Amino acid sequence: MNNKLLLDNLRCIPDWPKEGVNFRDVTTLFKSPECLKEICDEMYDIYKDKGITKIVGIESRGFVMSTALAIRLNAGVVLCRKPGKLPCETIQESYAKEYGKDTIEIHKDAIDENDVVLLHDDLLATGGTMKAAYDLVQKFHPKKVYANFIIELTNEGLEGRAPFPKELEITSLLKL
Repeated sequence: MNNKLLLDNLRCIPDWPKEGVNFRDVTTLFKSPECLKEICDEMYDIYKDKGITKIVGIESRGFVMSTALAIRLNAGVVLCRKPGKLPCETIQESYAKEYGKDTIEIHKDAIDENDVVLLHDDLLATGGTMKAAYDLVQKFHPKKVYANFIIELTNEGLEGRAPFPKELEITSLLKL
């Protein structure tokens, strides 16, 4: 898709958080009303006929657009968070990171087998966090699962789609 408005407003921070990494900062998109509307409109066009009932926003930048889109799709929002941030009983999924292990969780009553779920995060790089979110959501046995990102890094050799099953429909608004 590579929308010019979004590309023109996306900030790139070289060598952050470490040398050699070009960090794509979506906060510049979030602070612009025009960009927010454009992101929401593009995501709505993709998912308006998919029957989405729940959008799982991945901590923390995934919360922003999952909420905006949920309003348009008449869907609920499920927060996928780091341990200890959700107040009720949760289900967890752990996954390997570059320097160790991490865990994410969602409320035990957040999703059921009648739900059509859209997983949303700001960026697909290695796919680790989203794969853990996908595996976590699969424990609820929903009817269908989709995944969406604002940005997908494709030219940095990260192969972010590799961990996912072929049947998972993954969309990205910007491919860099």
